Amino acid sequence: MLKIRLLFLLSLLCLSCSPLFSQKKIPSIEEITALTNEATTLMHAGKFERSLIKSRKALKFAIIIKDDNSIATSYNTIAANFDELSEYDKAFFYYQKGLVYADKTNNSELKNWLYNNLGNIYCFDKKEYKKGIYYYKKSLDYSGKIGDSVQIVFTNLNITWAYFDIGDFNSGESHLKLINKYHSKFGDESTIVALNMLNGMYYGYKNETKKATTFFEKALLLGNEGNEKSDLSFAHQEYSKFLLKNGDFEKAYQNLASYNTITASLNYEEKLKKINVAGINLELDEYKREIDNIEIKYKTKQEYLIEKQTKNKQISIIIISILLFAIILFYFFFQNTKLKQKNKLNDIQSQIQENMITASINGQELERKKIANFLHDNISALLSSAGLHLSVFTSKNNIESEEIVKTKAILKEAHDKVRDLSHELLPSLLARFGLFYALNDLCEKNSNSNIQFEYSSTIDEKTPYNDEFEMKMYFIITELLNNINKHSGANNATLNLQEINNTLIIHVWDNGKGFDTNEYNTIQGFGLNQIHARINNMKGEVVVESTLNAETSIHIKVPILHTL
Repeated sequence: MLKIRLLFLLSLLCLSCSPLFSQKKIPSIEEITALTNEATTLMHAGKFERSLIKSRKALKFAIIIKDDNSIATSYNTIAANFDELSEYDKAFFYYQKGLVYADKTNNSELKNWLYNNLGNIYCFDKKEYKKGIYYYKKSLDYSGKIGDSVQIVFTNLNITWAYFDIGDFNSGESHLKLINKYHSKFGDESTIVALNMLNGMYYGYKNETKKATTFFEKALLLGNEGNEKSDLSFAHQEYSKFLLKNGDFEKAYQNLASYNTITASLNYEEKLKKINVAGINLELDEYKREIDNIEIKYKTKQEYLIEKQTKNKQISIIIISILLFAIILFYFFFQNTKLKQKNKLNDIQSQIQENMITASINGQELERKKIANFLHDNISALLSSAGLHLSVFTSKNNIESEEIVKTKAILKEAHDKVRDLSHELLPSLLARFGLFYALNDLCEKNSNSNIQFEYSSTIDEKTPYNDEFEMKMYFIITELLNNINKHSGANNATLNLQEINNTLIIHVWDNGKGFDTNEYNTIQGFGLNQIHARINNMKGEVVVESTLNAETSIHIKVPILHTL
Protein backbone atom coordinates (compact mmCIF):
# COMPACT_ATOMS: atom_id res chain seq x y z
CA MET A 1 0.00 0.00 0.00
CA LEU A 2 1.16 3.58 -0.63
CA LYS A 3 1.32 4.32 3.10
CA ILE A 4 3.95 1.61 3.68
CA ARG A 5 6.43 3.44 1.48
CA LEU A 6 5.56 6.69 3.27
CA LEU A 7 6.25 5.22 6.69
CA PHE A 8 9.50 3.69 5.52
CA LEU A 9 10.82 7.10 4.49
CA LEU A 10 10.01 8.53 7.93
CA SER A 11 13.24 6.93 9.13
CA LEU A 12 15.16 9.15 6.70
CA LEU A 13 13.55 12.23 8.20
CA CYS A 14 14.87 11.33 11.64
CA LEU A 15 18.42 11.53 10.25
CA SER A 16 17.83 15.12 9.08
CA CYS A 17 17.90 16.53 12.64
CA SER A 18 21.34 18.20 12.80
CA PRO A 19 22.98 18.12 16.24
CA LEU A 20 23.77 21.75 17.12
CA PHE A 21 23.38 22.07 20.84
CA SER A 22 24.58 20.27 23.90
CA GLN A 23 24.55 21.31 27.52
CA LYS A 24 25.31 19.53 30.73
CA LYS A 25 22.31 17.83 32.37
CA ILE A 26 20.10 18.83 29.39
CA PRO A 27 19.54 16.26 26.61
CA SER A 28 21.25 17.20 23.36
CA ILE A 29 19.84 17.06 19.84
CA GLU A 30 22.20 14.14 19.19
CA GLU A 31 20.58 12.16 22.03
CA ILE A 32 17.08 13.05 20.85
CA THR A 33 17.94 12.06 17.28
CA ALA A 34 19.35 8.73 18.51
CA LEU A 35 16.14 8.05 20.44
CA THR A 36 13.98 8.91 17.41
CA ASN A 37 16.08 6.70 15.13
CA GLU A 38 15.79 3.84 17.62
CA ALA A 39 12.01 4.36 17.80
CA THR A 40 11.78 4.25 14.00
CA THR A 41 13.82 1.04 13.85
CA LEU A 42 11.57 -0.58 16.47
CA MET A 43 8.48 0.50 14.52
CA HIS A 44 9.76 -1.13 11.31
CA ALA A 45 10.44 -4.29 13.34
CA GLY A 46 6.80 -4.31 14.49
CA LYS A 47 7.68 -3.49 18.13
CA PHE A 48 5.20 -0.65 18.35
CA GLU A 49 4.88 -0.44 22.13
CA ARG A 50 8.62 -0.02 22.62
CA SER A 51 8.77 2.39 19.70
CA LEU A 52 6.06 4.58 21.27
CA ILE A 53 7.92 4.63 24.60
CA LYS A 54 11.14 5.75 22.89
CA SER A 55 9.43 8.37 20.73
CA ARG A 56 7.50 9.75 23.72
CA LYS A 57 10.81 10.07 25.62
CA ALA A 58 12.36 11.85 22.62
CA LEU A 59 9.37 14.20 22.53
CA LYS A 60 9.79 15.04 26.23
CA PHE A 61 13.48 15.93 25.72
CA ALA A 62 12.70 17.91 22.55
CA ILE A 63 10.17 20.02 24.46
CA ILE A 64 12.73 20.65 27.24
CA ILE A 65 15.25 22.14 24.79
CA LYS A 66 12.45 23.82 22.76
CA ASP A 67 13.69 22.50 19.42
CA ASP A 68 10.75 22.73 16.99
CA ASN A 69 12.35 20.41 14.43
CA SER A 70 12.91 17.64 16.99
CA ILE A 71 9.41 18.11 18.43
CA ALA A 72 7.81 17.83 14.98
CA THR A 73 9.91 14.76 14.12
CA SER A 74 8.95 13.07 17.41
CA TYR A 75 5.24 13.69 16.79
CA ASN A 76 5.68 12.36 13.26
CA THR A 77 7.19 9.12 14.59
CA ILE A 78 4.42 8.72 17.18
CA ALA A 79 1.79 9.28 14.47
CA ALA A 80 3.50 6.77 12.16
CA ASN A 81 3.24 4.07 14.86
CA PHE A 82 -0.48 4.64 15.22
CA ASP A 83 -0.80 4.72 11.42
CA GLU A 84 0.82 1.28 11.23
CA LEU A 85 -1.58 0.04 13.93
CA SER A 86 -4.58 1.38 11.95
CA GLU A 87 -5.37 3.77 14.81
CA TYR A 88 -6.07 6.50 12.29
CA ASP A 89 -7.75 9.00 14.64
CA LYS A 90 -4.70 9.04 16.91
CA ALA A 91 -2.33 9.14 13.93
CA PHE A 92 -4.30 12.08 12.52
CA PHE A 93 -4.08 13.94 15.87
CA TYR A 94 -0.31 13.57 16.15
CA TYR A 95 0.37 14.35 12.48
CA GLN A 96 -1.50 17.62 13.02
CA LYS A 97 0.51 18.34 16.18
CA GLY A 98 3.70 17.66 14.23
CA LEU A 99 2.64 20.01 11.44
CA VAL A 100 2.13 22.87 13.91
CA TYR A 101 5.78 22.64 14.97
CA ALA A 102 7.13 21.80 11.49
CA ASP A 103 5.59 25.04 10.17
CA LYS A 104 7.88 26.93 12.57
CA THR A 105 10.97 25.43 10.87
CA ASN A 106 12.58 25.51 7.43
CA ASN A 107 12.43 21.72 7.12
CA SER A 108 10.50 21.47 3.84
CA GLU A 109 11.11 17.71 3.65
CA LEU A 110 9.36 17.12 6.98
CA LYS A 111 6.45 19.39 6.00
CA ASN A 112 6.17 17.51 2.72
CA TRP A 113 5.69 14.15 4.45
CA LEU A 114 3.35 15.48 7.14
CA TYR A 115 1.05 17.04 4.53
CA ASN A 116 1.17 13.80 2.50
CA ASN A 117 0.36 11.68 5.58
CA LEU A 118 -2.61 13.88 6.43
CA GLY A 119 -3.78 13.69 2.81
CA ASN A 120 -3.64 9.87 3.04
CA ILE A 121 -5.80 9.82 6.18
CA TYR A 122 -8.36 12.22 4.72
CA CYS A 123 -8.66 10.23 1.46
CA PHE A 124 -8.13 6.60 2.53
CA ASP A 125 -9.69 6.65 6.02
CA LYS A 126 -12.00 9.65 6.43
CA LYS A 127 -13.13 9.62 2.76
CA GLU A 128 -13.01 13.44 2.78
CA TYR A 129 -11.46 13.80 -0.63
CA LYS A 130 -11.68 17.58 -0.95
CA LYS A 131 -9.51 18.07 2.14
CA GLY A 132 -7.24 15.17 1.19
CA ILE A 133 -6.52 16.70 -2.21
CA TYR A 134 -5.83 20.05 -0.52
CA TYR A 135 -3.17 18.43 1.69
CA TYR A 136 -1.67 16.45 -1.19
CA LYS A 137 -1.23 19.66 -3.19
CA LYS A 138 0.46 21.36 -0.21
CA SER A 139 2.79 18.37 -0.08
CA LEU A 140 3.43 18.77 -3.79
CA ASP A 141 4.48 22.42 -3.23
CA TYR A 142 7.14 21.36 -0.72
CA SER A 143 8.31 18.52 -3.00
CA GLY A 144 8.95 21.16 -5.65
CA LYS A 145 10.85 23.37 -3.19
CA ILE A 146 13.29 20.61 -2.30
CA GLY A 147 13.47 19.29 -5.88
CA ASP A 148 12.39 15.77 -4.93
CA SER A 149 11.33 14.30 -8.29
CA VAL A 150 10.56 10.91 -6.72
CA GLN A 151 8.16 12.47 -4.25
CA ILE A 152 6.58 14.64 -6.95
CA VAL A 153 5.67 11.52 -8.93
CA PHE A 154 4.49 9.76 -5.75
CA THR A 155 2.24 12.66 -4.65
CA ASN A 156 0.77 13.06 -8.14
CA LEU A 157 -0.16 9.37 -7.95
CA ASN A 158 -2.05 10.02 -4.69
CA ILE A 159 -3.83 13.05 -6.18
CA THR A 160 -4.85 11.06 -9.26
CA TRP A 161 -6.23 8.26 -7.08
CA ALA A 162 -8.21 10.74 -4.97
CA TYR A 163 -9.77 12.41 -8.03
CA PHE A 164 -10.60 9.05 -9.65
CA ASP A 165 -12.15 7.76 -6.41
CA ILE A 166 -14.77 10.54 -6.57
CA GLY A 167 -15.26 10.12 -10.31
CA ASP A 168 -13.54 13.42 -11.26
CA PHE A 169 -11.48 11.94 -14.09
CA ASN A 170 -11.07 15.27 -15.89
CA SER A 171 -9.26 16.84 -12.90
CA GLY A 172 -7.10 13.76 -12.40
CA GLU A 173 -6.15 13.34 -16.08
CA SER A 174 -3.23 15.81 -16.08
CA HIS A 175 -1.74 14.21 -12.95
CA LEU A 176 -2.01 10.73 -14.52
CA LYS A 177 -0.24 11.91 -17.67
CA LEU A 178 2.64 13.28 -15.56
CA ILE A 179 3.02 9.95 -13.72
CA ASN A 180 2.96 7.94 -16.95
CA LYS A 181 5.67 10.23 -18.36
CA TYR A 182 8.08 10.14 -15.41
CA HIS A 183 7.31 6.94 -13.48
CA SER A 184 9.88 4.87 -15.35
CA LYS A 185 12.58 7.36 -14.28
CA PHE A 186 11.50 8.39 -10.78
CA GLY A 187 8.90 5.81 -9.70
CA ASP A 188 9.48 2.43 -8.06
CA GLU A 189 7.92 -1.04 -7.77
CA SER A 190 5.79 -0.10 -4.75
CA THR A 191 3.52 2.06 -6.94
CA ILE A 192 3.47 0.13 -10.24
CA VAL A 193 0.32 -1.83 -9.31
CA ALA A 194 -1.55 1.35 -8.39
CA LEU A 195 -0.39 3.09 -11.59
CA ASN A 196 -1.70 0.32 -13.84
CA MET A 197 -4.97 0.24 -11.89
CA LEU A 198 -5.41 4.03 -12.33
CA ASN A 199 -4.79 3.71 -16.09
CA GLY A 200 -7.38 0.94 -16.19
CA MET A 201 -9.89 3.18 -14.36
CA TYR A 202 -9.16 6.08 -16.72
CA TYR A 203 -9.58 4.10 -19.95
CA GLY A 204 -12.67 2.45 -18.47
CA TYR A 205 -14.11 5.94 -17.98
CA LYS A 206 -13.18 6.77 -21.60
CA ASN A 207 -14.96 3.54 -22.69
CA GLU A 208 -11.75 2.24 -24.27
CA THR A 209 -12.46 -1.29 -23.07
CA LYS A 210 -9.46 -3.03 -24.61
CA LYS A 211 -6.90 -0.63 -23.11
CA ALA A 212 -8.65 -0.67 -19.75
CA THR A 213 -8.65 -4.48 -19.66
CA THR A 214 -4.93 -4.60 -20.52
CA PHE A 215 -4.01 -2.24 -17.69
CA PHE A 216 -6.24 -3.99 -15.14
CA GLU A 217 -4.82 -7.42 -16.05
CA LYS A 218 -1.27 -6.05 -15.79
CA ALA A 219 -2.04 -4.56 -12.36
CA LEU A 220 -3.31 -7.92 -11.11
CA LEU A 221 -0.30 -9.77 -12.58
CA LEU A 222 2.22 -7.41 -10.94
CA GLY A 223 0.23 -7.38 -7.70
CA ASN A 224 0.30 -11.16 -7.41
CA GLU A 225 4.04 -11.18 -8.11
CA GLY A 226 4.86 -8.44 -5.56
CA ASN A 227 4.04 -7.55 -1.95
CA GLU A 228 1.55 -4.70 -2.43
CA LYS A 229 -1.47 -6.64 -1.14
CA SER A 230 -3.52 -3.52 -0.42
CA ASP A 231 -3.08 -2.10 -3.94
CA LEU A 232 -3.84 -5.57 -5.35
CA SER A 233 -7.14 -5.67 -3.43
CA PHE A 234 -8.10 -2.22 -4.78
CA ALA A 235 -7.19 -3.37 -8.30
CA HIS A 236 -9.56 -6.35 -7.95
CA GLN A 237 -12.30 -4.05 -6.67
CA GLU A 238 -11.98 -1.49 -9.50
CA TYR A 239 -11.69 -4.25 -12.12
CA SER A 240 -14.88 -5.81 -10.71
CA LYS A 241 -16.70 -2.46 -11.14
CA PHE A 242 -15.39 -2.17 -14.71
CA LEU A 243 -16.48 -5.71 -15.59
CA LEU A 244 -19.90 -5.19 -14.02
CA LYS A 245 -20.34 -2.00 -16.07
CA ASN A 246 -19.51 -3.98 -19.23
CA GLY A 247 -21.83 -6.88 -18.41
CA ASP A 248 -19.23 -9.54 -17.58
CA PHE A 249 -20.96 -10.58 -14.34
CA GLU A 250 -19.12 -13.85 -13.76
CA LYS A 251 -15.65 -12.33 -13.99
CA ALA A 252 -16.85 -9.34 -11.94
CA TYR A 253 -17.95 -11.74 -9.23
CA GLN A 254 -14.57 -13.54 -9.29
CA ASN A 255 -12.69 -10.26 -8.85
CA LEU A 256 -15.05 -9.13 -6.11
CA ALA A 257 -14.45 -12.41 -4.30
CA SER A 258 -10.66 -11.90 -4.61
CA TYR A 259 -11.04 -8.38 -3.25
CA ASN A 260 -13.03 -9.67 -0.25
CA THR A 261 -10.47 -12.42 0.44
CA ILE A 262 -7.45 -10.08 0.34
CA THR A 263 -9.25 -7.42 2.37
CA ALA A 264 -10.19 -9.96 5.03
CA SER A 265 -6.54 -11.07 5.17
CA LEU A 266 -5.36 -7.47 5.58
CA ASN A 267 -7.93 -6.83 8.30
CA TYR A 268 -6.75 -9.94 10.11
CA GLU A 269 -3.14 -8.74 9.92
CA GLU A 270 -4.20 -5.40 11.41
CA LYS A 271 -5.96 -7.16 14.28
CA LEU A 272 -2.82 -9.22 14.98
CA LYS A 273 -0.79 -6.02 15.22
CA LYS A 274 -3.21 -4.58 17.76
CA ILE A 275 -3.28 -7.80 19.80
CA ASN A 276 0.51 -7.74 20.08
CA VAL A 277 0.44 -4.26 21.64
CA ALA A 278 -0.27 -4.04 25.37
CA GLY A 279 -2.04 -0.74 24.80
CA ILE A 280 -0.21 2.55 25.17
CA ASN A 281 -2.42 5.62 25.07
CA LEU A 282 -0.48 8.87 24.84
CA GLU A 283 -3.58 11.08 24.80
CA LEU A 284 -4.08 13.11 27.98
CA ASP A 285 -7.46 14.21 29.24
CA GLU A 286 -6.44 17.86 29.33
CA TYR A 287 -9.91 19.15 30.01
CA LYS A 288 -10.38 17.00 33.14
CA ARG A 289 -6.90 17.88 34.35
CA GLU A 290 -7.66 21.58 33.94
CA ILE A 291 -10.88 21.31 35.96
CA ASP A 292 -9.09 19.27 38.65
CA ASN A 293 -6.41 21.96 38.90
CA ILE A 294 -9.04 24.69 39.26
CA GLU A 295 -10.79 22.76 42.02
CA ILE A 296 -7.50 22.05 43.82
CA LYS A 297 -6.46 25.72 43.64
CA TYR A 298 -9.82 26.87 44.92
CA LYS A 299 -9.81 24.36 47.77
CA THR A 300 -6.30 25.47 48.78
CA LYS A 301 -7.34 29.13 48.88
CA GLN A 302 -10.43 28.33 50.93
CA GLU A 303 -8.41 26.37 53.50
CA TYR A 304 -5.90 29.22 53.67
CA LEU A 305 -8.65 31.76 54.34
CA ILE A 306 -10.21 29.61 57.09
CA GLU A 307 -6.81 29.20 58.75
CA LYS A 308 -6.15 32.92 58.52
CA GLN A 309 -9.58 33.74 59.97
CA THR A 310 -8.97 31.43 62.96
CA LYS A 311 -5.56 32.94 63.61
CA ASN A 312 -6.90 36.47 63.46
CA LYS A 313 -9.71 35.61 65.87
CA GLN A 314 -7.17 34.26 68.39
CA ILE A 315 -5.11 37.43 68.07
CA SER A 316 -8.20 39.61 68.39
CA ILE A 317 -9.15 37.94 71.70
CA ILE A 318 -5.73 38.83 73.16
CA ILE A 319 -5.43 42.40 71.88
CA ILE A 320 -9.08 43.27 71.08
CA SER A 321 -8.97 46.59 72.85
CA ILE A 322 -5.93 47.72 70.86
CA LEU A 323 -6.69 46.29 67.42
CA LEU A 324 -10.50 46.62 67.34
CA PHE A 325 -10.43 49.02 64.42
CA ALA A 326 -7.95 46.83 62.51
CA ILE A 327 -10.14 43.76 63.06
CA ILE A 328 -13.16 45.57 61.68
CA LEU A 329 -11.23 46.59 58.56
CA PHE A 330 -9.96 43.05 58.12
CA TYR A 331 -13.52 41.73 58.48
CA PHE A 332 -14.73 43.87 55.58
CA PHE A 333 -11.70 42.84 53.53
CA PHE A 334 -12.40 39.17 54.26
CA GLN A 335 -16.07 39.48 53.29
CA ASN A 336 -15.10 41.11 50.02
CA THR A 337 -12.56 38.36 49.30
CA LYS A 338 -15.10 35.67 50.17
CA LEU A 339 -17.65 37.26 47.83
CA LYS A 340 -15.10 37.30 45.00
CA GLN A 341 -14.27 33.66 45.62
CA LYS A 342 -17.96 32.75 45.61
CA ASN A 343 -18.48 34.58 42.32
CA LYS A 344 -15.43 32.84 40.88
CA LEU A 345 -16.82 29.46 41.96
CA ASN A 346 -20.17 30.30 40.34
CA ASP A 347 -18.34 31.19 37.14
CA ILE A 348 -16.45 27.89 37.23
CA GLN A 349 -19.67 25.92 37.84
CA SER A 350 -21.38 27.78 35.00
CA GLN A 351 -18.44 26.96 32.72
CA ILE A 352 -18.59 23.30 33.73
CA GLN A 353 -22.33 23.23 32.91
CA GLU A 354 -21.66 24.72 29.47
CA ASN A 355 -18.86 22.22 28.90
CA MET A 356 -21.17 19.34 29.88
CA ILE A 357 -23.79 20.52 27.39
CA THR A 358 -21.13 20.88 24.69
CA ALA A 359 -19.64 17.46 25.51
CA SER A 360 -23.10 15.86 25.31
CA ILE A 361 -23.84 17.41 21.90
CA ASN A 362 -20.33 16.60 20.66
CA GLY A 363 -20.95 12.99 21.66
CA GLN A 364 -24.24 12.94 19.76
CA GLU A 365 -22.56 14.37 16.65
CA LEU A 366 -19.71 11.85 16.90
CA GLU A 367 -22.22 8.99 17.16
CA ARG A 368 -24.13 10.37 14.16
CA LYS A 369 -20.91 10.42 12.18
CA LYS A 370 -19.92 6.88 13.26
CA ILE A 371 -23.38 5.48 12.48
CA ALA A 372 -23.53 7.29 9.12
CA ASN A 373 -20.08 5.99 8.13
CA PHE A 374 -21.01 2.45 9.28
CA LEU A 375 -24.25 2.48 7.24
CA HIS A 376 -22.50 3.87 4.17
CA ASP A 377 -19.30 1.81 4.30
CA ASN A 378 -20.67 -1.50 5.60
CA ILE A 379 -24.46 -2.03 5.32
CA SER A 380 -24.73 -0.27 1.97
CA ALA A 381 -21.76 -2.24 0.63
CA LEU A 382 -23.28 -5.54 1.82
CA LEU A 383 -26.59 -4.77 0.11
CA SER A 384 -24.77 -3.85 -3.13
CA SER A 385 -22.76 -7.08 -2.89
CA ALA A 386 -25.94 -9.12 -2.35
CA GLY A 387 -27.50 -7.50 -5.43
CA LEU A 388 -24.40 -8.30 -7.46
CA HIS A 389 -24.40 -11.94 -6.33
CA LEU A 390 -28.05 -12.22 -7.34
CA SER A 391 -27.37 -10.65 -10.75
CA VAL A 392 -24.50 -13.06 -11.36
CA PHE A 393 -26.65 -16.05 -10.34
CA THR A 394 -29.53 -15.09 -12.64
CA SER A 395 -27.11 -14.37 -15.48
CA LYS A 396 -25.36 -17.72 -15.17
CA ASN A 397 -28.54 -19.75 -14.81
CA ASN A 398 -30.83 -17.74 -17.14
CA ILE A 399 -33.39 -17.48 -14.35
CA GLU A 400 -35.55 -14.39 -14.06
CA SER A 401 -38.52 -15.39 -11.90
CA GLU A 402 -40.94 -12.92 -10.34
CA GLU A 403 -39.54 -13.70 -6.86
CA ILE A 404 -35.98 -12.84 -7.96
CA VAL A 405 -37.14 -9.60 -9.62
CA LYS A 406 -38.92 -8.62 -6.39
CA THR A 407 -35.87 -9.57 -4.34
CA LYS A 408 -33.69 -7.32 -6.49
CA ALA A 409 -36.19 -4.48 -6.06
CA ILE A 410 -36.29 -5.00 -2.29
CA LEU A 411 -32.47 -5.00 -2.08
CA LYS A 412 -32.32 -1.79 -4.12
CA GLU A 413 -34.99 -0.17 -1.95
CA ALA A 414 -33.12 -1.21 1.21
CA HIS A 415 -29.86 0.15 -0.25
CA ASP A 416 -31.55 3.48 -1.09
CA LYS A 417 -33.10 3.77 2.39
CA VAL A 418 -29.77 3.02 4.10
CA ARG A 419 -28.09 5.62 1.89
CA ASP A 420 -30.80 8.21 2.66
CA LEU A 421 -30.55 7.51 6.39
CA SER A 422 -26.75 7.87 6.20
CA HIS A 423 -27.14 11.24 4.47
CA GLU A 424 -29.68 12.39 7.10
CA LEU A 425 -27.30 11.53 9.93
CA LEU A 426 -24.30 13.14 8.22
CA PRO A 427 -25.03 14.98 4.95
CA SER A 428 -22.68 13.82 2.22
CA LEU A 429 -22.29 17.37 0.95
CA LEU A 430 -20.87 18.42 4.33
CA ALA A 431 -18.33 15.57 4.46
CA ARG A 432 -17.34 15.75 0.81
CA PHE A 433 -17.64 19.41 -0.25
CA GLY A 434 -17.62 21.43 2.97
CA LEU A 435 -19.85 23.69 5.05
CA PHE A 436 -20.98 26.23 2.46
CA TYR A 437 -22.19 23.74 -0.18
CA ALA A 438 -24.09 21.92 2.59
CA LEU A 439 -25.75 25.11 3.93
CA ASN A 440 -26.78 26.23 0.43
CA ASP A 441 -28.34 22.79 -0.13
CA LEU A 442 -30.00 22.95 3.32
CA CYS A 443 -31.76 26.23 2.43
CA GLU A 444 -32.98 24.75 -0.86
CA LYS A 445 -34.32 21.63 0.87
CA ASN A 446 -36.17 23.65 3.55
CA SER A 447 -37.82 25.94 0.98
CA ASN A 448 -41.36 25.07 -0.12
CA SER A 449 -44.61 26.71 -1.17
CA ASN A 450 -45.16 28.07 2.39
CA ILE A 451 -41.69 29.49 3.07
CA GLN A 452 -38.61 30.48 1.08
CA PHE A 453 -35.12 30.33 2.59
CA GLU A 454 -32.63 32.61 0.85
CA TYR A 455 -28.92 31.81 1.19
CA SER A 456 -26.10 34.31 0.70
CA SER A 457 -22.42 34.27 1.56
CA THR A 458 -19.39 36.45 0.86
CA ILE A 459 -17.06 33.53 1.60
CA ASP A 460 -15.54 31.36 -1.13
CA GLU A 461 -17.45 28.07 -1.09
CA LYS A 462 -14.18 26.13 -1.37
CA THR A 463 -12.73 27.64 1.84
CA PRO A 464 -11.69 24.70 4.08
CA TYR A 465 -12.47 24.92 7.80
CA ASN A 466 -11.72 22.40 10.55
CA ASP A 467 -14.09 19.42 9.98
CA GLU A 468 -15.27 19.37 13.62
CA PHE A 469 -15.94 23.15 13.45
CA GLU A 470 -17.91 22.72 10.20
CA MET A 471 -20.04 19.94 11.71
CA LYS A 472 -20.85 22.04 14.82
CA MET A 473 -21.85 25.10 12.78
CA TYR A 474 -23.93 22.96 10.37
CA PHE A 475 -26.07 21.42 13.13
CA ILE A 476 -26.46 24.78 14.94
CA ILE A 477 -27.75 26.44 11.75
CA THR A 478 -29.91 23.38 10.99
CA GLU A 479 -31.65 23.78 14.36
CA LEU A 480 -32.22 27.50 13.77
CA LEU A 481 -33.86 26.78 10.39
CA ASN A 482 -35.95 23.98 11.95
CA ASN A 483 -37.19 26.42 14.62
CA ILE A 484 -38.24 28.86 11.89
CA ASN A 485 -40.11 26.09 10.05
CA LYS A 486 -41.86 24.79 13.18
CA HIS A 487 -42.64 27.89 15.23
CA SER A 488 -42.28 31.18 13.33
CA GLY A 489 -45.17 31.08 10.86
CA ALA A 490 -42.89 33.00 8.46
CA ASN A 491 -43.08 32.93 4.67
CA ASN A 492 -39.62 34.35 4.10
CA ALA A 493 -36.29 33.73 5.83
CA THR A 494 -32.64 34.45 5.08
CA LEU A 495 -29.27 32.95 6.02
CA ASN A 496 -26.22 35.16 5.50
CA LEU A 497 -22.57 34.30 6.22
CA GLN A 498 -19.47 36.51 6.34
CA GLU A 499 -15.87 36.07 7.42
CA ILE A 500 -14.27 39.13 9.06
CA ASN A 501 -10.95 39.10 10.93
CA ASN A 502 -10.91 35.30 11.22
CA THR A 503 -14.44 35.36 12.67
CA LEU A 504 -17.48 33.64 11.12
CA ILE A 505 -20.53 35.93 11.27
CA ILE A 506 -23.94 34.26 10.83
CA HIS A 507 -27.18 36.21 10.46
CA VAL A 508 -30.53 34.34 10.44
CA TRP A 509 -33.69 36.38 9.85
CA ASP A 510 -37.39 35.57 9.41
CA ASN A 511 -40.57 37.65 9.04
CA GLY A 512 -42.64 35.42 11.37
CA LYS A 513 -44.62 36.07 14.53
CA GLY A 514 -41.59 36.48 16.82
CA PHE A 515 -41.38 35.62 20.54
CA ASP A 516 -40.46 37.04 23.94
CA THR A 517 -36.67 36.62 24.26
CA ASN A 518 -37.01 36.39 28.06
CA GLU A 519 -39.12 33.23 27.88
CA TYR A 520 -37.15 30.71 25.78
CA ASN A 521 -35.40 29.04 28.73
CA THR A 522 -37.56 25.91 28.65
CA ILE A 523 -37.14 24.99 24.98
CA GLN A 524 -36.53 21.25 24.71
CA GLY A 525 -33.69 19.53 22.92
CA PHE A 526 -31.20 21.56 20.96
CA GLY A 527 -32.85 24.98 21.76
CA LEU A 528 -31.53 28.52 21.98
CA ASN A 529 -30.12 27.94 25.48
CA GLN A 530 -28.07 25.02 24.21
CA ILE A 531 -26.94 27.10 21.23
CA HIS A 532 -25.90 29.89 23.62
CA ALA A 533 -23.93 27.42 25.76
CA ARG A 534 -22.21 25.88 22.76
CA ILE A 535 -21.25 29.18 21.12
CA ASN A 536 -19.97 30.50 24.48
CA ASN A 537 -17.80 27.38 24.80
CA MET A 538 -16.36 28.18 21.36
CA LYS A 539 -15.49 31.72 22.62
CA GLY A 540 -18.23 33.21 20.45
CA GLU A 541 -21.38 35.24 21.09
CA VAL A 542 -25.09 35.04 20.22
CA VAL A 543 -27.52 37.99 20.02
CA VAL A 544 -31.27 37.31 19.63
CA GLU A 545 -33.53 40.21 18.60
CA SER A 546 -37.26 39.45 18.61
CA THR A 547 -40.59 40.63 20.00
CA LEU A 548 -44.07 39.18 19.80
CA ASN A 549 -45.81 39.66 16.43
CA ALA A 550 -42.61 40.94 14.81
CA GLU A 551 -39.66 39.61 12.83
CA THR A 552 -36.76 37.74 14.44
CA SER A 553 -33.02 38.22 13.91
CA ILE A 554 -30.29 36.01 15.34
CA HIS A 555 -26.64 37.09 15.08
CA ILE A 556 -23.80 34.68 15.81
CA LYS A 557 -20.09 35.48 15.90
CA VAL A 558 -17.62 32.65 16.45
CA PRO A 559 -13.82 32.38 15.98
CA ILE A 560 -12.98 30.20 12.99
CA LEU A 561 -11.03 26.96 13.33
CA HIS A 562 -9.23 26.52 10.01
CA THR A 563 -7.93 23.23 8.64
CA LEU A 564 -4.23 22.81 9.52
